[in-house]
Amino acid sequence: MAAVFTDSNFDTEVLKADKLSVVDFWAPWCGPCLALGPTIDALSKEYDGKVNVGKVNVDENPNLSINYGVTSIPCVLFIKNGQVVDKQVGAAPKGAFDKKIQKILGM
Repeated sequence: MAAVFTDSNFDTEVLKADKLSVVDFWAPWCGPCLALGPTIDALSKEYDGKVNVGKVNVDENPNLSINYGVTSIPCVLFIKNGQVVDKQVGAAPKGAFDKKIQKILGM
């Protein structure tokens, strides 16, 4: 299962992480977000130990959405060394996320 990132753990779990973090900004009332959920969970399993994959509930953690300029969800940010290095707005097939992850990791 994907990790749960919050306003309180984001700094340690994502920004100070020693690996790439894939962060899904979502909400329980968002249909496309719910459709993307299984893809995020699959990425979490597939890249376990290599990539930090998790979700941010925008309703419960509004500061993160504001800080990262997330105005449409689902929005997936790819964060490495504390910086956003790529972004996917809207639902996409798992292959699209695999390509972005592999490109960032230099695979």
